[in-house]
Amino acid sequence: MLYRNSPHRRATAAAAAGILITGLALAPSAPAQASRHKAQDGAVRSGDARFEVLSPTLIRTEYQKDGKFTDAATFNAIGRDDFPRTRFTTHVDHGWLTIDTGAMTVRYQVGSGAFTADNLTVQLKAGKQTVQGRPWAGHTAPACVFGALCEAESLQLNGPGVATDHQGHTGRGFAAGFASAGDSVTFALDAPAAGTKQLTVRYANSTGGDGQNVARTLTVRVDGDAGRTLTLPPTTNWDTWGLASVPVDLTAGRHEISVVRGPDDSGNVNIDSLAVVNPGDPFPAPTPPQPQPIRFGTLGEAETGALTGGARPANDHNGASGTGFLAGLENTSAAVALTVTDVPSAGDYRVQIRYANGQAGSQPSQARTMSVTAGTAAPVTAALPPTSGWDYWNTVSVPVRLDRGTNTVTLGCPTDASCNVNVDTVAVTGKDSPLLAPHAPLGGYRRGLDGVTGSALTAPGLLYQDGWYLLDDSASALRTTKPRPHPEQDGYVFAYGQDFTRGLKDLSTLTGPTKLLPQWAYGVWYSEYYDRTATEFQDLVARAKAEGVPLDVLVLDTDVKAPDKWNGWSIDPTRIPDPKAFFAWAKKQGLHTGINIHPSILGSDPTFAQAQATAKGKLQRVGCNGGPDCYTFDFGDPDQLKAYMQLHDGMLPKGSKGPDLWWLDWCCDNTKSSLAGVTGDAWINQQYADKTGFAFSRAYGSLQAGGYSSPTPVSTGPWADKRTTLHFTGDTTSDWSTLQMEVGYTPGESAATGLAAVSHDIGGHTGGLQEPGTEPGSTKLPDDLYARWVQFGTFQPIDRLHSNHSDRLPWQYGPAANASAKKFLNLRKELQPYTYAAAKEATRTGMPIVRSMYLAYPNEQAAYATAGSQYLYGPDYLVAPVTTPGDTATTSVWFPPGNSWTDIFTGKTYRGGTTQNITTTLDTMPVFKKH
Repeated sequence: MLYRNSPHRRATAAAAAGILITGLALAPSAPAQASRHKAQDGAVRSGDARFEVLSPTLIRTEYQKDGKFTDAATFNAIGRDDFPRTRFTTHVDHGWLTIDTGAMTVRYQVGSGAFTADNLTVQLKAGKQTVQGRPWAGHTAPACVFGALCEAESLQLNGPGVATDHQGHTGRGFAAGFASAGDSVTFALDAPAAGTKQLTVRYANSTGGDGQNVARTLTVRVDGDAGRTLTLPPTTNWDTWGLASVPVDLTAGRHEISVVRGPDDSGNVNIDSLAVVNPGDPFPAPTPPQPQPIRFGTLGEAETGALTGGARPANDHNGASGTGFLAGLENTSAAVALTVTDVPSAGDYRVQIRYANGQAGSQPSQARTMSVTAGTAAPVTAALPPTSGWDYWNTVSVPVRLDRGTNTVTLGCPTDASCNVNVDTVAVTGKDSPLLAPHAPLGGYRRGLDGVTGSALTAPGLLYQDGWYLLDDSASALRTTKPRPHPEQDGYVFAYGQDFTRGLKDLSTLTGPTKLLPQWAYGVWYSEYYDRTATEFQDLVARAKAEGVPLDVLVLDTDVKAPDKWNGWSIDPTRIPDPKAFFAWAKKQGLHTGINIHPSILGSDPTFAQAQATAKGKLQRVGCNGGPDCYTFDFGDPDQLKAYMQLHDGMLPKGSKGPDLWWLDWCCDNTKSSLAGVTGDAWINQQYADKTGFAFSRAYGSLQAGGYSSPTPVSTGPWADKRTTLHFTGDTTSDWSTLQMEVGYTPGESAATGLAAVSHDIGGHTGGLQEPGTEPGSTKLPDDLYARWVQFGTFQPIDRLHSNHSDRLPWQYGPAANASAKKFLNLRKELQPYTYAAAKEATRTGMPIVRSMYLAYPNEQAAYATAGSQYLYGPDYLVAPVTTPGDTATTSVWFPPGNSWTDIFTGKTYRGGTTQNITTTLDTMPVFKKH
C-alpha cells in the first residue's frame, strides 16, 4: 500500500533513493525552495511520466521528455499541497502501470512516451455503470493523412472557435476568428518521404471586425520552427471560400504543423479545411462520412448512423456527447439506421435513447413519440416526454427483440408531428442494464451573454454525466505568472463518478475556492444605465425608502465620468459636484457603491499625461468607443498595469472614501493582456480583488480571447476566475427567451467552473420587449415580464436591477407588478442571511449557491431533463421560475424523491417523486421548502 503524503512530509529512504518497484519509481521531492511547491513524496514515476495521487478521485498526470517536472504552483493549480494523504496501490502488468485508489484506476503504457488517447486510460464507477475514459483524447494534435483533406474544426484549436454561421463550409463547421496573437490550429502529419511539400488551406476572408477588407496573413510552423508566412487574399464575402498555399520542407516521418496567428500577422479569417500535398497537386475533395456501427452494450453517436429523409448532424445546442447530435427528425421519411454488432444471442433487449425535446417553433412543449424498428419486426413506440429545453437531455429505454450477431435498429417518426426531437446517443443493452451515461458535459460557461436571445452555446467545464474529466493545465503559467521552465503535458484526471459534489470539492481544493463576497453583496443592487445627478440619486434612494423597497448597492454607470462619459477618469462635477460628500451620504444611507469603468483613456483627458508617464510611454493610440484619440492598455505590462490601476485612485479627492467596487466593463476597447498562460480576465480581476476585495467583471477569457460574447474556451481554462470574481454576464436582451435561458445558465455555469457568484442584468439590458418608460428617454418592460424577472432575481446569487435606459424600479410599473416586485425584493432582503450562508458553503465545499438538480439527484433522469427550468437555491429551496407571459402562468415542476416539498406561499405540500403543474399569479412563483 502506498500513500500520498501530507504536505511537506520528508521522503522515505526508499523514495529518496529512487528505488525501482516493479518497473516504476517513487519520485523524490525536489529540494525545497521558498518560491516553489514541492512535489508530493508519494508521486509515482514511470520513465518520463509522473503521477501524483491527490485524492481518491483526482490524479495528476505529467509527461516531460527530459524528466524535469514543474513542482511550483501554476496560476490555476494553487492547492496541490492542501489535499489530505490518500491510499493507493500500484503495479505493472503486461507493460501497463496501474494506479488504483479504490475509486478510480489510471493505467499507463510503460515506455510509450507522451500521453495520447491510446496509452493512458481511466476506469471508474458512475452509479452502476463501469466507465472507461481516455483522458488525453482531444488534448493532443490529431493526425492528418498526407494527400487527404482535414477538416479544420476537427483539429487542435487554441483560440479559434468552431462556427457554422456561414455557408459553403464542409464538415460540421469551420475554425473561426484567429482574432488574437497565438490563435492556432495544429495537427500531426506522417510525411511519406523527405522533400518540399505544399500546405493548402481553404479559407474565407471578408470585412473583419477591424472594418478592413484586405489580404490577411497567418504563419505556418513545422515542429515549432520560426515559420513561413501564409498570405490569404480577400474572398467575395464570408460565404465564399478560397485556397491559399505555402511550401513546407519536411523530413520523412512524424511532424507537428501549426497554422498560427503570429505577433506580426493580421489574422481575422476563417479556415474550413486544409491538406498537405505534393506541390501542384489539386486540393483534395472532402471524404463523405461513413456510417459507424455500435457495439452491443456501448454507447453510439446517433448522428453517425445511416441518415435519410432530412435527418442530419447538428451541433447548435449544448449538452451532447461527441461532436454533436442527430437533428432533422421532422417528418415520416426522416430516419437513422444503426448497425448494432456483437449481440450475444437472440432474445429480448433494450434500446436506450438519449434525446432532447424542447419547444419546436411556435408549437407548445409536448410529449413526442419515436418508432424503434429492429430488422423487419414491427416498430415499437418510444414515448419521449418534454425536456426543459434543447440543451437538456433525457434517456428512455424501450424493448426490442434481436437476433444473434449484427442487427439493424432504425429510429423514425410514426407521424409528421410525432418526432421533432434531437437524439444524442443510442445504446443496445441487456434488459437489466443500467441506463448508460454518455461523456456529455453538464452545464457550461462563456465570457458573456451579450446580445444573446434564447439559447446560448457554452464551453464545457468540469462536470460530465459519466463522471470524469481532464483539467489540462499544460498551457498555464506559474503562479508568479512566469512561463513554465519547460513545456510539458500537465493534466488532472477527475473521476468523481456520480458524486458531482466530490468533483466540485476537489476542484475547489486544487484551483482555489470561489470568492466569498461581503454579506451586503447578497442583498439588492440597482445599477441602471441612466444619466443621473447626485440630487437625482438621492431623490431615488429617498423614494425607495418611502416605497418600502430595500437597496444595498448603488452602482453609478458610465455617465458620471468626465471629460468623456465612456472612458473619462474624473467624476463629472456637473453630475456629482462633491464626490466626497456623495459617497459619505451613501454610506450614511447604508448603501455600498460602485462605478462603471471602461479600460481606455483619451489623449485629451487631464490625467493622460501622468498615466502615459507611469506607463513609460507605452500606451498605444487606437480607435475605440472613446473615439480616434483613444489609448488602451496592456495589462500584462507592469508599467501599463500600474498606470491603469492608479487612474482609479485619482478619480476621488485624496483622503476621501471612494466606491466599494469598480465595475470593469471590458466589452469594447482593445485593451489586452500580453501575459502568456494567464487569461486577461483572470489577471486583471486579480488586481481588482487585491484592491477592493473582489472583481465585478466578465470572466473566463478577455476581449481578444473569448471575445465580447463568445462561448470559445481558452487554453488555460476557466479555473482561476472564481477566486476573485463576481461574474457580470454582460448586456443581455430583454425578452422572455433570455429569462428562460438564464434559469438553466446560472447553475450550469457554477457546475462547470465552480464559480458561485453569477450576476445577470435583472430585466435584461436592452432591446427585446420595450414599452414607453416613465422617465425622459427611457423605456420599460411589459408588467408581467418585469414582475417575473424580479422574482427570478430574488433566487439568484446576485440580485442586480439593471437596464440600458429602461425602468427597473417597482413604482414605475402598474399596481400588480409594483406590488409583486416590492414583495420579492423584500423577500430577497429576508433571504440575505440564508444566501450568505449558502455562499459561505460554496467557498468551503465547492457546492454552489444555485445548484443544478443533478448535483443532489444524480441517479434521477428527471434531474437532467429539468435542469433548464428549475434548480435548488442553497440546500433547502426548490425554485422553478415562471418564464411565460401572462398574469397567470402554469409551470411544470418535478419534485425529487425522498422528501416532501412545501410551497412557501400557499403552504401546500407535494410528495417527492411526482411532477405537478403549479399555477401562480404575479404575486407568487413556484418555490418549495424541502422537508
